Amino acid sequence: MYCNQCEQTAKGVACTKIGVCGKNAQVADIEDVLIYALCGLSLFANEARQKGIIDDAMDRFTMEAVFSTLTNVDFDPERFVILVKKTVELREAVKAKVAAAGGNVDFTHPAASFTPADTVDGLAKQGEELNFIPSLDVDDNVRSLKQTLLYGLKGIAAYGDHAAILGQSDPVVPGFMYEALAALLAEGLTIEDCVPVAMKAGEINLKAMELLDTANTGTYGDPVPTSVPLGHRPNKCILITGHDLHDLELLLKQTEGKGIDIYTHGEMLPCHGYPELKKYDHFYGHFGTAWQNQHKEFPNFPGPVLFTTNCIQKPREDYADRIFTTGLVGWPGIKHIEDKDFSQVIDKALAMDGWQDDADNGSVMVGFAHNAVLGVADKIIEAVKNKDIRHFFLVGGCDGAKPGRDYFTKFVEQVPSDCMVLTLACGKFRFFDKDLGDIGGIPRLLDVGQCNDAYSAIQIAVALAGAFECDVNDLPLSMIISWYEQKAVAILLTLLYLGIKDIRLGPSLPAFISPAVLEFLVNTFDIKPVADTPEEDLKAILG
Repeated sequence: MYCNQCEQTAKGVACTKIGVCGKNAQVADIEDVLIYALCGLSLFANEARQKGIIDDAMDRFTMEAVFSTLTNVDFDPERFVILVKKTVELREAVKAKVAAAGGNVDFTHPAASFTPADTVDGLAKQGEELNFIPSLDVDDNVRSLKQTLLYGLKGIAAYGDHAAILGQSDPVVPGFMYEALAALLAEGLTIEDCVPVAMKAGEINLKAMELLDTANTGTYGDPVPTSVPLGHRPNKCILITGHDLHDLELLLKQTEGKGIDIYTHGEMLPCHGYPELKKYDHFYGHFGTAWQNQHKEFPNFPGPVLFTTNCIQKPREDYADRIFTTGLVGWPGIKHIEDKDFSQVIDKALAMDGWQDDADNGSVMVGFAHNAVLGVADKIIEAVKNKDIRHFFLVGGCDGAKPGRDYFTKFVEQVPSDCMVLTLACGKFRFFDKDLGDIGGIPRLLDVGQCNDAYSAIQIAVALAGAFECDVNDLPLSMIISWYEQKAVAILLTLLYLGIKDIRLGPSLPAFISPAVLEFLVNTFDIKPVADTPEEDLKAILG
Protein backbone atom coordinates (compact mmCIF):
# COMPACT_ATOMS: atom_id res chain seq x y z
CA MET A 1 0.00 0.00 0.00
CA TYR A 2 1.22 3.44 -0.93
CA CYS A 3 -1.47 6.11 -0.93
CA ASN A 4 -1.03 9.87 -0.63
CA GLN A 5 -4.05 11.04 -2.60
CA CYS A 6 -5.74 12.90 0.29
CA GLU A 7 -4.70 15.80 2.51
CA GLN A 8 -4.64 13.71 5.66
CA THR A 9 -2.14 11.15 4.41
CA ALA A 10 -0.01 9.69 7.18
CA LYS A 11 2.78 11.98 8.44
CA GLY A 12 2.21 14.21 5.42
CA VAL A 13 3.96 11.63 3.23
CA ALA A 14 1.86 8.53 2.48
CA CYS A 15 -0.29 5.84 4.07
CA THR A 16 1.63 2.55 3.84
CA LYS A 17 -0.05 0.30 6.42
CA ILE A 18 -3.63 1.49 6.64
CA GLY A 19 -5.32 4.59 5.29
CA VAL A 20 -6.14 7.48 7.59
CA CYS A 21 -9.56 7.24 5.91
CA GLY A 22 -9.90 3.69 7.27
CA LYS A 23 -9.11 1.95 3.97
CA ASN A 24 -6.98 -1.13 4.56
CA ALA A 25 -3.95 -2.15 2.50
CA GLN A 26 -5.87 -4.90 0.74
CA VAL A 27 -8.47 -2.48 -0.67
CA ALA A 28 -5.88 0.17 -1.54
CA ASP A 29 -3.73 -2.35 -3.44
CA ILE A 30 -6.72 -3.69 -5.38
CA GLU A 31 -7.78 -0.14 -6.27
CA ASP A 32 -4.32 0.32 -7.77
CA VAL A 33 -4.87 -2.84 -9.80
CA LEU A 34 -8.16 -1.43 -11.07
CA ILE A 35 -6.54 1.83 -12.19
CA TYR A 36 -3.72 -0.12 -13.84
CA ALA A 37 -6.24 -2.30 -15.69
CA LEU A 38 -8.15 0.81 -16.77
CA CYS A 39 -4.90 2.25 -18.14
CA GLY A 40 -4.56 -0.89 -20.27
CA LEU A 41 -8.16 -0.58 -21.44
CA SER A 42 -7.51 3.06 -22.35
CA LEU A 43 -4.75 2.16 -24.81
CA PHE A 44 -7.33 0.37 -26.96
CA ALA A 45 -10.14 2.83 -26.21
CA ASN A 46 -8.02 5.67 -27.60
CA GLU A 47 -7.33 3.69 -30.74
CA ALA A 48 -11.03 2.86 -31.03
CA ARG A 49 -11.92 6.53 -31.02
CA GLN A 50 -9.41 7.13 -33.80
CA LYS A 51 -11.48 4.65 -35.79
CA GLY A 52 -14.77 6.30 -34.87
CA ILE A 53 -15.70 3.56 -32.39
CA ILE A 54 -17.44 4.91 -29.29
CA ASP A 55 -18.93 2.56 -26.72
CA ASP A 56 -21.26 4.48 -24.40
CA ALA A 57 -21.55 1.56 -21.97
CA MET A 58 -17.76 1.29 -21.72
CA ASP A 59 -17.49 5.04 -21.18
CA ARG A 60 -20.05 4.89 -18.40
CA PHE A 61 -18.32 1.95 -16.75
CA THR A 62 -14.92 3.65 -16.89
CA MET A 63 -16.33 6.74 -15.20
CA GLU A 64 -17.84 4.68 -12.39
CA ALA A 65 -14.74 2.53 -11.98
CA VAL A 66 -12.41 5.52 -11.62
CA PHE A 67 -14.89 7.21 -9.28
CA SER A 68 -14.99 4.12 -7.07
CA THR A 69 -11.29 4.60 -6.18
CA LEU A 70 -11.81 8.10 -4.79
CA THR A 71 -11.19 8.50 -1.05
CA ASN A 72 -14.17 7.54 1.13
CA VAL A 73 -16.24 5.85 -1.56
CA ASP A 74 -15.83 2.06 -1.60
CA PHE A 75 -14.12 0.01 1.09
CA ASP A 76 -15.40 -3.40 -0.03
CA PRO A 77 -12.69 -5.54 -1.71
CA GLU A 78 -15.20 -8.02 -3.15
CA ARG A 79 -16.79 -5.29 -5.25
CA PHE A 80 -13.42 -4.39 -6.76
CA VAL A 81 -12.88 -7.98 -7.91
CA ILE A 82 -15.96 -7.53 -10.10
CA LEU A 83 -14.78 -4.16 -11.41
CA VAL A 84 -11.31 -5.44 -12.36
CA LYS A 85 -12.77 -8.46 -14.13
CA LYS A 86 -15.22 -6.28 -16.06
CA THR A 87 -12.41 -3.89 -17.06
CA VAL A 88 -10.42 -6.70 -18.68
CA GLU A 89 -13.52 -8.05 -20.41
CA LEU A 90 -14.18 -4.61 -21.90
CA ARG A 91 -10.53 -4.28 -22.87
CA GLU A 92 -10.64 -7.49 -24.88
CA ALA A 93 -13.95 -6.53 -26.48
CA VAL A 94 -12.76 -3.12 -27.63
CA LYS A 95 -9.45 -4.64 -28.76
CA ALA A 96 -11.40 -6.96 -31.06
CA LYS A 97 -13.37 -4.03 -32.47
CA VAL A 98 -10.18 -2.06 -33.13
CA ALA A 99 -8.55 -5.04 -34.83
CA ALA A 100 -11.62 -5.52 -37.03
CA ALA A 101 -11.44 -1.85 -38.00
CA GLY A 102 -7.77 -2.15 -38.95
CA GLY A 103 -6.47 -0.21 -35.96
CA ASN A 104 -3.35 -0.77 -33.93
CA VAL A 105 -3.62 -3.42 -31.22
CA ASP A 106 0.08 -4.17 -30.84
CA PHE A 107 0.72 -2.42 -27.55
CA THR A 108 3.75 -3.74 -25.71
CA HIS A 109 3.07 -2.28 -22.28
CA PRO A 110 2.21 -5.05 -19.78
CA ALA A 111 -1.02 -3.23 -18.87
CA ALA A 112 -2.34 -4.03 -22.36
CA SER A 113 -2.32 -7.76 -21.62
CA PHE A 114 -2.64 -7.76 -17.86
CA THR A 115 -4.36 -10.86 -16.47
CA PRO A 116 -5.91 -10.24 -13.06
CA ALA A 117 -6.21 -12.78 -10.28
CA ASP A 118 -9.75 -13.89 -9.57
CA THR A 119 -9.67 -13.60 -5.78
CA VAL A 120 -9.35 -10.75 -3.32
CA ASP A 121 -6.05 -12.07 -1.94
CA GLY A 122 -4.67 -12.65 -5.41
CA LEU A 123 -5.55 -9.15 -6.59
CA ALA A 124 -4.12 -7.60 -3.43
CA LYS A 125 -0.84 -9.45 -4.02
CA GLN A 126 -0.76 -8.19 -7.63
CA GLY A 127 -1.36 -4.66 -6.37
CA GLU A 128 1.47 -4.94 -3.89
CA GLU A 129 3.78 -6.17 -6.65
CA LEU A 130 2.72 -3.41 -9.02
CA ASN A 131 3.68 -0.74 -6.48
CA PHE A 132 1.67 1.45 -8.81
CA ILE A 133 2.13 5.00 -7.52
CA PRO A 134 5.88 4.88 -6.79
CA SER A 135 6.46 3.25 -10.17
CA LEU A 136 4.53 5.81 -12.22
CA ASP A 137 7.81 7.39 -13.25
CA VAL A 138 11.48 7.39 -12.29
CA ASP A 139 11.50 11.19 -12.35
CA ASP A 140 10.07 12.62 -9.12
CA ASN A 141 8.59 15.67 -10.84
CA VAL A 142 6.98 13.73 -13.68
CA ARG A 143 5.59 11.27 -11.15
CA SER A 144 4.21 14.21 -9.16
CA LEU A 145 2.41 15.57 -12.22
CA LYS A 146 1.13 12.11 -13.18
CA GLN A 147 -0.31 11.76 -9.70
CA THR A 148 -1.90 15.19 -9.95
CA LEU A 149 -3.45 14.14 -13.25
CA LEU A 150 -4.68 10.83 -11.84
CA TYR A 151 -6.28 12.43 -8.81
CA GLY A 152 -7.85 15.10 -10.99
CA LEU A 153 -9.32 12.30 -13.12
CA LYS A 154 -10.96 10.82 -10.04
CA GLY A 155 -12.69 14.13 -9.38
CA ILE A 156 -13.75 14.45 -13.02
CA ALA A 157 -15.16 10.93 -12.88
CA ALA A 158 -17.26 11.82 -9.83
CA TYR A 159 -18.82 14.86 -11.47
CA GLY A 160 -19.23 13.13 -14.81
CA ASP A 161 -20.94 10.18 -13.16
CA HIS A 162 -23.41 12.38 -11.26
CA ALA A 163 -24.25 14.23 -14.47
CA ALA A 164 -24.72 11.00 -16.42
CA ILE A 165 -27.15 9.69 -13.79
CA LEU A 166 -29.40 12.62 -14.70
CA GLY A 167 -28.93 12.16 -18.44
CA GLN A 168 -26.20 14.70 -19.16
CA SER A 169 -23.01 13.51 -20.84
CA ASP A 170 -20.46 14.54 -23.42
CA PRO A 171 -18.09 12.07 -25.11
CA VAL A 172 -15.25 14.55 -24.65
CA VAL A 173 -15.16 13.73 -20.92
CA PRO A 174 -14.55 9.97 -21.12
CA GLY A 175 -12.45 10.59 -24.23
CA PHE A 176 -10.05 12.69 -22.21
CA MET A 177 -10.07 10.17 -19.38
CA TYR A 178 -8.81 7.50 -21.77
CA GLU A 179 -6.08 9.84 -23.05
CA ALA A 180 -4.99 10.69 -19.54
CA LEU A 181 -5.08 7.12 -18.21
CA ALA A 182 -2.97 5.96 -21.15
CA ALA A 183 -0.56 8.85 -20.54
CA LEU A 184 0.10 7.48 -17.05
CA LEU A 185 1.84 4.54 -18.74
CA ALA A 186 4.05 6.70 -20.96
CA GLU A 187 7.80 6.75 -20.28
CA GLY A 188 10.38 9.44 -20.92
CA LEU A 189 8.03 12.38 -20.33
CA THR A 190 9.21 15.75 -19.06
CA ILE A 191 7.54 18.38 -16.89
CA GLU A 192 6.90 20.33 -20.08
CA ASP A 193 5.06 17.31 -21.51
CA CYS A 194 2.89 16.83 -18.42
CA VAL A 195 1.79 20.36 -17.54
CA PRO A 196 -0.48 20.82 -20.60
CA VAL A 197 -2.25 17.53 -19.86
CA ALA A 198 -2.86 18.61 -16.25
CA MET A 199 -4.24 21.93 -17.49
CA LYS A 200 -6.49 20.07 -19.94
CA ALA A 201 -7.79 18.07 -16.98
CA GLY A 202 -8.89 21.40 -15.52
CA GLU A 203 -10.64 22.25 -18.77
CA ILE A 204 -12.42 18.90 -18.91
CA ASN A 205 -13.45 19.17 -15.27
CA LEU A 206 -15.05 22.52 -16.06
CA LYS A 207 -17.06 20.75 -18.75
CA ALA A 208 -18.01 17.98 -16.31
CA MET A 209 -19.17 20.51 -13.71
CA GLU A 210 -21.11 22.38 -16.38
CA LEU A 211 -22.83 19.13 -17.37
CA LEU A 212 -23.70 18.47 -13.74
CA ASP A 213 -25.01 21.99 -13.23
CA THR A 214 -27.20 21.58 -16.31
CA ALA A 215 -28.35 18.17 -15.06
CA ASN A 216 -29.20 19.37 -11.57
CA THR A 217 -30.94 22.61 -12.54
CA GLY A 218 -32.62 21.07 -15.58
CA THR A 219 -34.10 18.32 -13.42
CA TYR A 220 -34.77 20.10 -10.15
CA GLY A 221 -34.88 23.80 -11.07
CA ASP A 222 -32.50 26.63 -10.22
CA PRO A 223 -31.78 26.76 -6.48
CA VAL A 224 -33.53 29.55 -4.62
CA PRO A 225 -32.62 31.08 -1.25
CA THR A 226 -34.14 28.77 1.35
CA SER A 227 -34.07 28.63 5.14
CA VAL A 228 -33.27 25.13 6.42
CA PRO A 229 -34.04 24.13 10.05
CA LEU A 230 -31.16 22.65 12.03
CA GLY A 231 -33.47 21.22 14.67
CA HIS A 232 -36.08 18.49 14.45
CA ARG A 233 -39.76 17.75 14.98
CA PRO A 234 -41.63 14.70 16.34
CA ASN A 235 -41.84 12.07 13.61
CA LYS A 236 -40.14 9.03 12.15
CA CYS A 237 -37.02 10.01 10.25
CA ILE A 238 -34.30 9.06 7.76
CA LEU A 239 -30.94 10.80 7.33
CA ILE A 240 -29.41 10.94 3.85
CA THR A 241 -25.82 11.92 3.21
CA GLY A 242 -23.49 12.09 0.22
CA HIS A 243 -24.02 14.11 -2.96
CA ASP A 244 -26.54 12.27 -5.15
CA LEU A 245 -29.65 14.37 -5.85
CA HIS A 246 -31.31 11.53 -7.76
CA ASP A 247 -31.08 9.19 -4.78
CA LEU A 248 -32.59 11.91 -2.61
CA GLU A 249 -35.46 12.38 -5.05
CA LEU A 250 -36.15 8.64 -5.10
CA LEU A 251 -36.10 8.52 -1.31
CA LEU A 252 -38.52 11.46 -1.10
CA LYS A 253 -40.90 9.80 -3.55
CA GLN A 254 -40.77 6.43 -1.81
CA THR A 255 -41.38 7.93 1.65
CA GLU A 256 -44.17 10.30 0.63
CA GLY A 257 -47.26 9.78 2.78
CA LYS A 258 -45.55 7.29 5.12
CA GLY A 259 -45.11 9.58 8.11
CA ILE A 260 -41.33 9.85 7.75
CA ASP A 261 -39.33 13.08 7.64
CA ILE A 262 -36.17 13.24 5.52
CA TYR A 263 -33.15 15.05 6.94
CA THR A 264 -29.96 15.85 5.08
CA HIS A 265 -26.40 15.54 6.30
CA GLY A 266 -23.15 17.03 4.95
CA GLU A 267 -23.12 17.92 1.26
CA MET A 268 -26.83 17.17 0.88
CA LEU A 269 -27.69 20.42 2.69
CA PRO A 270 -27.81 22.54 -0.53
CA CYS A 271 -30.50 20.21 -1.92
CA HIS A 272 -33.07 22.08 0.15
CA GLY A 273 -32.78 24.97 -2.30
CA TYR A 274 -33.93 23.05 -5.39
CA PRO A 275 -37.64 23.74 -6.13
CA GLU A 276 -38.42 20.19 -7.29
CA LEU A 277 -36.97 18.74 -4.08
CA LYS A 278 -38.15 21.31 -1.54
CA LYS A 279 -41.75 20.83 -2.69
CA TYR A 280 -41.98 17.67 -0.57
CA ASP A 281 -43.50 18.57 2.81
CA HIS A 282 -41.61 15.78 4.57
CA PHE A 283 -38.24 17.09 3.35
CA TYR A 284 -37.65 18.83 6.63
CA GLY A 285 -34.20 19.87 7.78
CA HIS A 286 -30.49 19.24 8.23
CA PHE A 287 -28.77 17.19 10.91
CA GLY A 288 -25.08 17.18 11.67
CA THR A 289 -22.14 19.02 10.22
CA ALA A 290 -19.46 17.25 8.23
CA TRP A 291 -18.01 13.79 7.91
CA GLN A 292 -15.38 14.04 10.61
CA ASN A 293 -18.06 14.27 13.31
CA GLN A 294 -20.34 11.55 12.02
CA HIS A 295 -19.37 8.94 14.60
CA LYS A 296 -20.65 11.36 17.24
CA GLU A 297 -23.70 12.43 15.26
CA PHE A 298 -25.18 9.27 13.78
CA PRO A 299 -25.75 7.38 17.06
CA ASN A 300 -27.77 10.41 18.19
CA PHE A 301 -30.03 10.30 15.14
CA PRO A 302 -33.08 8.13 15.95
CA GLY A 303 -33.47 6.71 12.46
CA PRO A 304 -31.56 4.93 9.67
CA VAL A 305 -28.81 6.61 7.65
CA LEU A 306 -28.44 6.27 3.87
CA PHE A 307 -25.05 6.90 2.26
CA THR A 308 -25.19 7.82 -1.41
CA THR A 309 -21.75 8.77 -2.74
CA ASN A 310 -19.23 8.70 0.03
CA CYS A 311 -18.61 6.22 2.78
CA ILE A 312 -17.34 6.32 6.34
CA GLN A 313 -14.87 4.50 8.46
CA LYS A 314 -16.51 1.27 9.59
CA PRO A 315 -19.56 2.21 11.68
CA ARG A 316 -19.50 1.46 15.36
CA GLU A 317 -21.47 -1.62 16.34
CA ASP A 318 -24.04 0.45 18.22
CA TYR A 319 -25.43 1.89 14.99
CA ALA A 320 -24.02 -0.24 12.15
CA ASP A 321 -27.30 -2.15 11.82
CA ARG A 322 -29.06 1.00 10.62
CA ILE A 323 -26.51 2.11 8.03
CA PHE A 324 -27.37 1.57 4.37
CA THR A 325 -25.32 2.34 1.27
CA THR A 326 -26.26 2.68 -2.38
CA GLY A 327 -24.59 3.41 -5.69
CA LEU A 328 -20.81 3.02 -5.64
CA VAL A 329 -20.56 3.19 -1.87
CA GLY A 330 -19.64 0.03 -0.03
CA TRP A 331 -18.28 -1.41 3.17
CA PRO A 332 -18.05 -5.09 4.16
CA GLY A 333 -20.94 -6.07 6.39
CA ILE A 334 -23.03 -2.97 5.64
CA LYS A 335 -26.34 -3.38 3.80
CA HIS A 336 -25.97 -2.24 0.18
CA ILE A 337 -29.04 -1.36 -1.88
CA GLU A 338 -28.44 -2.25 -5.52
CA ASP A 339 -31.79 -1.49 -7.12
CA LYS A 340 -32.74 1.90 -5.57
CA ASP A 341 -35.64 0.26 -3.76
CA PHE A 342 -35.32 1.88 -0.34
CA SER A 343 -38.02 -0.19 1.34
CA GLN A 344 -35.46 -1.67 3.76
CA VAL A 345 -34.51 1.84 4.87
CA ILE A 346 -38.16 2.82 5.18
CA ASP A 347 -39.02 -0.28 7.21
CA LYS A 348 -36.11 0.45 9.53
CA ALA A 349 -37.29 4.03 9.99
CA LEU A 350 -40.80 2.90 10.83
CA ALA A 351 -39.45 0.40 13.36
CA MET A 352 -37.29 2.97 15.16
CA ASP A 353 -38.49 5.59 17.62
CA GLY A 354 -37.79 8.64 15.50
CA TRP A 355 -37.81 12.08 17.09
CA GLN A 356 -40.11 12.38 20.11
CA ASP A 357 -39.74 16.11 20.71
CA ASP A 358 -39.36 19.48 19.05
CA ALA A 359 -35.94 21.12 18.97
CA ASP A 360 -35.25 24.57 17.57
CA ASN A 361 -31.53 24.76 16.84
CA GLY A 362 -31.82 27.69 14.50
CA SER A 363 -31.56 27.58 10.74
CA VAL A 364 -29.22 28.31 7.84
CA MET A 365 -29.77 29.75 4.39
CA VAL A 366 -28.91 27.83 1.23
CA GLY A 367 -29.65 28.32 -2.46
CA PHE A 368 -27.20 31.04 -3.50
CA ALA A 369 -26.08 29.40 -6.73
CA HIS A 370 -25.09 31.54 -9.71
CA ASN A 371 -28.66 32.13 -10.89
CA ALA A 372 -29.76 33.47 -7.49
CA VAL A 373 -26.66 35.60 -6.92
CA LEU A 374 -26.64 37.05 -10.40
CA GLY A 375 -30.31 37.91 -9.90
CA VAL A 376 -29.15 40.57 -7.45
CA ALA A 377 -25.94 41.39 -9.30
CA ASP A 378 -27.05 44.99 -9.81
CA LYS A 379 -27.25 45.48 -6.04
CA ILE A 380 -23.88 43.83 -5.52
CA ILE A 381 -22.24 45.95 -8.21
CA GLU A 382 -23.75 49.11 -6.77
CA ALA A 383 -22.58 48.16 -3.28
CA VAL A 384 -19.03 47.66 -4.58
CA LYS A 385 -19.08 51.00 -6.39
CA ASN A 386 -20.37 52.70 -3.24
CA LYS A 387 -17.64 50.94 -1.24
CA ASP A 388 -20.24 49.22 0.93
CA ILE A 389 -18.63 45.95 -0.18
CA ARG A 390 -14.85 46.09 -0.02
CA HIS A 391 -13.90 42.49 -0.85
CA PHE A 392 -15.25 39.03 -1.61
CA PHE A 393 -13.82 35.88 -0.09
CA LEU A 394 -14.54 32.40 -1.39
CA VAL A 395 -13.89 30.21 1.64
CA GLY A 396 -14.77 26.59 1.03
CA GLY A 397 -13.74 23.19 -0.19
CA CYS A 398 -13.36 19.91 1.67
CA ASP A 399 -13.49 19.32 5.38
CA GLY A 400 -11.51 16.83 7.42
CA ALA A 401 -10.43 15.90 10.92
CA LYS A 402 -6.79 16.95 10.74
CA PRO A 403 -5.78 19.66 13.25
CA GLY A 404 -5.47 23.09 11.72
CA ARG A 405 -8.84 23.25 10.01
CA ASP A 406 -10.11 25.65 12.66
CA TYR A 407 -8.13 28.19 10.61
CA PHE A 408 -11.10 28.46 8.24
CA THR A 409 -13.58 29.10 11.04
CA LYS A 410 -11.36 31.77 12.53
CA PHE A 411 -10.82 33.30 9.10
CA VAL A 412 -14.55 33.71 8.45
CA GLU A 413 -15.14 35.05 11.96
CA GLN A 414 -12.50 37.73 11.37
CA VAL A 415 -13.57 38.81 7.88
CA PRO A 416 -14.41 42.54 8.20
CA SER A 417 -18.08 43.53 8.16
CA ASP A 418 -17.74 45.26 4.77
CA CYS A 419 -16.71 42.00 3.07
CA MET A 420 -18.78 39.13 1.66
CA VAL A 421 -18.08 35.41 2.13
CA LEU A 422 -19.10 32.87 -0.50
CA THR A 423 -18.80 29.26 0.53
CA LEU A 424 -19.37 25.80 -0.90
CA ALA A 425 -18.69 22.10 -0.27
CA CYS A 426 -18.36 20.44 3.11
CA GLY A 427 -15.64 22.86 4.23
CA LYS A 428 -18.44 25.29 5.05
CA PHE A 429 -19.51 23.18 8.02
CA ARG A 430 -16.75 24.81 10.00
CA PHE A 431 -18.77 28.05 9.97
CA PHE A 432 -22.04 27.55 8.02
CA ASP A 433 -24.21 28.51 11.01
CA LYS A 434 -22.41 31.78 11.75
CA ASP A 435 -24.61 34.88 11.64
CA LEU A 436 -22.54 37.40 9.70
CA GLY A 437 -25.40 39.81 9.10
CA ASP A 438 -25.99 41.43 5.74
CA ILE A 439 -24.92 44.27 3.49
CA GLY A 440 -27.82 46.14 1.97
CA GLY A 441 -30.15 43.21 2.57
CA ILE A 442 -27.78 40.68 0.97
CA PRO A 443 -26.51 38.07 3.47
CA ARG A 444 -22.77 38.36 4.01
CA LEU A 445 -22.46 34.56 4.05
CA LEU A 446 -23.72 33.00 0.81
CA ASP A 447 -23.89 29.21 0.48
CA VAL A 448 -23.21 28.50 -3.21
CA GLY A 449 -23.80 24.75 -2.83
CA GLN A 450 -21.95 21.44 -3.11
CA CYS A 451 -18.30 21.03 -4.13
CA ASN A 452 -19.31 20.64 -7.78
CA ASP A 453 -21.03 24.02 -7.48
CA ALA A 454 -17.59 25.56 -7.79
CA TYR A 455 -19.00 25.97 -11.31
CA SER A 456 -21.52 28.44 -9.84
CA ALA A 457 -18.78 30.34 -8.05
CA ILE A 458 -16.83 30.54 -11.30
CA GLN A 459 -19.88 31.84 -13.17
CA ILE A 460 -20.43 34.48 -10.49
CA ALA A 461 -16.81 35.61 -10.71
CA VAL A 462 -16.88 35.72 -14.52
CA ALA A 463 -20.12 37.72 -14.51
CA LEU A 464 -18.76 40.24 -12.00
CA ALA A 465 -15.56 40.59 -14.01
CA GLY A 466 -17.69 41.31 -17.07
CA ALA A 467 -19.73 43.92 -15.21
CA PHE A 468 -16.59 45.69 -14.01
CA GLU A 469 -14.85 45.22 -17.37
CA CYS A 470 -11.82 43.60 -15.82
CA ASP A 471 -10.06 40.26 -15.53
CA VAL A 472 -11.20 37.86 -12.80
CA ASN A 473 -7.80 38.30 -11.17
CA ASP A 474 -8.45 42.03 -10.92
CA LEU A 475 -11.66 41.58 -8.94
CA PRO A 476 -11.67 42.26 -5.19
CA LEU A 477 -11.92 38.50 -4.75
CA SER A 478 -9.70 36.06 -2.85
CA MET A 479 -9.98 32.28 -2.74
CA ILE A 480 -9.20 30.47 0.49
CA ILE A 481 -9.54 26.80 -0.37
CA SER A 482 -9.52 23.82 1.98
CA TRP A 483 -8.90 20.44 0.43
CA TYR A 484 -9.15 16.82 1.45
CA GLU A 485 -9.71 14.57 -1.55
CA GLN A 486 -9.60 14.27 -5.32
CA LYS A 487 -12.63 16.35 -6.30
CA ALA A 488 -10.79 19.29 -4.77
CA VAL A 489 -7.77 18.45 -6.94
CA ALA A 490 -9.99 18.54 -10.05
CA ILE A 491 -11.46 21.90 -9.03
CA LEU A 492 -8.02 23.33 -8.34
CA LEU A 493 -6.89 22.25 -11.82
CA THR A 494 -9.95 24.01 -13.25
CA LEU A 495 -9.10 27.24 -11.44
CA LEU A 496 -5.53 27.02 -12.72
CA TYR A 497 -6.76 26.28 -16.25
CA LEU A 498 -8.84 29.47 -16.05
CA GLY A 499 -5.73 31.38 -15.06
CA ILE A 500 -6.97 32.30 -11.59
CA LYS A 501 -4.08 33.32 -9.39
CA ASP A 502 -3.25 33.96 -5.76
CA ILE A 503 -5.17 30.98 -4.39
CA ARG A 504 -4.48 30.12 -0.76
CA LEU A 505 -4.65 26.38 -0.15
CA GLY A 506 -4.71 24.47 3.12
CA PRO A 507 -4.50 23.32 5.77
CA SER A 508 -1.42 21.77 4.11
CA LEU A 509 -0.21 21.38 0.55
CA PRO A 510 -0.57 18.03 -1.28
CA ALA A 511 2.06 15.46 -0.36
CA PHE A 512 2.24 14.36 -3.99
CA ILE A 513 3.44 17.78 -5.17
CA SER A 514 7.22 17.73 -5.60
CA PRO A 515 9.33 20.80 -4.77
CA ALA A 516 9.94 21.58 -8.46
CA VAL A 517 6.24 21.29 -9.33
CA LEU A 518 5.36 23.47 -6.34
CA GLU A 519 7.88 26.06 -7.55
CA PHE A 520 6.20 26.00 -10.97
CA LEU A 521 2.76 26.56 -9.39
CA VAL A 522 4.06 29.40 -7.24
CA ASN A 523 5.85 31.12 -10.12
CA THR A 524 3.02 30.65 -12.62
CA PHE A 525 -0.11 31.02 -10.49
CA ASP A 526 1.13 32.51 -7.22
CA ILE A 527 -0.54 29.63 -5.38
CA LYS A 528 0.44 29.52 -1.73
CA PRO A 529 -0.34 27.70 1.52
CA VAL A 530 -2.61 29.39 4.02
CA ALA A 531 -0.67 31.29 6.65
CA ASP A 532 -0.24 30.13 10.23
CA THR A 533 -3.03 32.46 11.30
CA PRO A 534 -6.00 34.08 9.52
CA GLU A 535 -4.79 37.47 10.68
CA GLU A 536 -1.68 37.12 8.52
CA ASP A 537 -3.67 36.27 5.39
CA LEU A 538 -6.30 38.95 5.96
CA LYS A 539 -3.59 41.55 6.42
CA ALA A 540 -1.80 40.40 3.26
CA ILE A 541 -5.03 40.47 1.24
CA LEU A 542 -6.69 43.61 2.58
CA GLY A 543 -3.63 45.58 3.64
